[in-house]
Amino acid sequence: MGRSRLEGFARSCLLLVLASYCSSRGGADSSVKVLMSDVVEAEIGEMAVIKCQTSIPENHSYTYVFWYSMEKHLNDKMERKKIVEMINGNEVHNDSEAKSRFLVASNFSLLIRKVTPQDAKMYICKVGLGGPGVAENRTELRVSKAPEMPEIQKENRGLTAGDPKMQEIAKCVSHNGYPTPTITWYKDNDPLGPDRNDTEVHFAVTRESSGLMTVHSTLMARVTKEDRESTFHCQVNYVLMGINKTAESDHFRVDVYYPSENVTFEIEPPGQEVKEGDNITLRCKADGNPEPLYTLYSVKGEKEEELPNISGVYVFTSIKREDSGVYQCKVLDFEVTAAIELSAELNLLVNYIDVPTFSSPSPVNVDIGKDLKITCKAKGSKPLEVHWEKKGTRIANGTQLILNAVNYESLGKYTCITTMPGFSNYFKSKQVLVTVIGKPHVFAQKQTMYVQVGEQVNFTCEVYSVSPVNITWSEPNGTAHKAKHGHQHHISVFMVKITDSLLESGLNCSAKNSKGESWYHFRVKQVVTTPPSSRAGNGTSEKAQEGGAAGSRPKQESKKESKGVIIVAVIICILLIAVLGAVLYFLHKKGRLHCSRSGKQEITRPEAHKNEIVVEVKSDKLPEEAGLLQGANGEKRSPGDQGEKYIDLRN
Repeated sequence: MGRSRLEGFARSCLLLVLASYCSSRGGADSSVKVLMSDVVEAEIGEMAVIKCQTSIPENHSYTYVFWYSMEKHLNDKMERKKIVEMINGNEVHNDSEAKSRFLVASNFSLLIRKVTPQDAKMYICKVGLGGPGVAENRTELRVSKAPEMPEIQKENRGLTAGDPKMQEIAKCVSHNGYPTPTITWYKDNDPLGPDRNDTEVHFAVTRESSGLMTVHSTLMARVTKEDRESTFHCQVNYVLMGINKTAESDHFRVDVYYPSENVTFEIEPPGQEVKEGDNITLRCKADGNPEPLYTLYSVKGEKEEELPNISGVYVFTSIKREDSGVYQCKVLDFEVTAAIELSAELNLLVNYIDVPTFSSPSPVNVDIGKDLKITCKAKGSKPLEVHWEKKGTRIANGTQLILNAVNYESLGKYTCITTMPGFSNYFKSKQVLVTVIGKPHVFAQKQTMYVQVGEQVNFTCEVYSVSPVNITWSEPNGTAHKAKHGHQHHISVFMVKITDSLLESGLNCSAKNSKGESWYHFRVKQVVTTPPSSRAGNGTSEKAQEGGAAGSRPKQESKKESKGVIIVAVIICILLIAVLGAVLYFLHKKGRLHCSRSGKQEITRPEAHKNEIVVEVKSDKLPEEAGLLQGANGEKRSPGDQGEKYIDLRN
């Protein structure tokens, strides 16, 4: 331990002698020059490089390099402090900290690892070359670090507009910057300078244990109502590596308290008229902050009924006409010095349509051939439009339904529909039943029945009659029963065995009531079947001998077998016609075919099938009944064709 101290002391003495000698030899006339930058920038935590460039004369080499830092002592006097020295390539440090962080490069540059704020000072590089002399120069090391993004801190409370005292808007904090950053406040992107009399800024700096700086800035202001729409933010200003930079905080608004000046009372959804059944909302809104106290009233004459509300809102569910009237909203707001009361009202009109009524109660009975007029009475909050429909089709406009010379086609349900202009899909309706009084109307879905002798067949006769009716059949050897009996609609089913006499005479269905008698004639036709060729025949098809419904089974098997033959024959005929046409056209073009009228022949009809028995019986309908069967264009139909048109009389 003593020996190393002696060696160090001897080395120091040698260096002092060399320095003294070089100083006496070099002096101001030394040819050694040291070149250094005035300022070097470094970022805290990174490595700083301070260059020391030396001009060495030919045939000389350096003897030593000393690096110093300028330190301030207690008496504020700046003195040199040796950091590291290099003699003939050997590096020597004064303490362990310097050894771990300060290094001398081969080009004499000083390397400082992990720069700290304390490293910001003046550094001196001194170079000795022996005979040529000694020279030195110095560089200022400046260090910097970008601060953290600025943060806004504000209390969750409102600021009272019009208060003459300064109120705290918010605080802005930026941590760990170097050198000390500054903070600027902005309102709507305009800087709030110190020359304003409505704002104050309080600034504070905290030095962290790491040597970095944390800055705090508090904005104070006198708040007005207009500040509710203003945006504020702060900006931190700092220097990094010699460049001026900035960073902005989040923009924010402040909650400003101010009394109400206006109040509105409206119906939602807006812009539409109200009708019965709608869901609407009454909303009272004042322009003060915070929300004032709302009270809603329904005004009925001189009486006021308070309505429950939530923040000035009252909801009607399926509103009624009785809810029409005047509604009032009152607002009680508290200012800094006094209470303020405001009010507003609205007139609510609930539109409605009553269910229509008729001049005659339903059902309306009218004699056949007479005229009928029914008036539909409708009432609503506004003028209404009325029209009539039957089976979903509009048949008349206006309040009156007029039916001239009613017939059985006139019977049924008629609907009166009332609508209110300006309202979509808003209507009321009611039905009236029109019944036609006259002698029975007899009809059937089938007029011609295809039968076989010996089979049992059901004949169905339908009768419309308002008065009680008696239904009879012309054949005594059958069984009649009522399939169903509805309101004014009667159905009789007659089961009878087909005989030769019935084929000749046909079958009549008669209906009689207090107004008279009507009948309906069924034509009966014999169905002749041909036995299949594969059967050893007795001349009668087994299918034809089975009983069943009339006209339901004629020639079923023979039809299935003949369909394929007919299709093949049609195809062959089409092909032959095409070939013949092509040949004739070719001959005509060659001039070998001369057209004349002599080639025409008269085409005659084949004789009718002699084995078919057809019974044609005419109806004895009265003229007024035949008139019921007019076509859509007003043309008369023969009574015998009454089965071709089926009138639905069941509604």
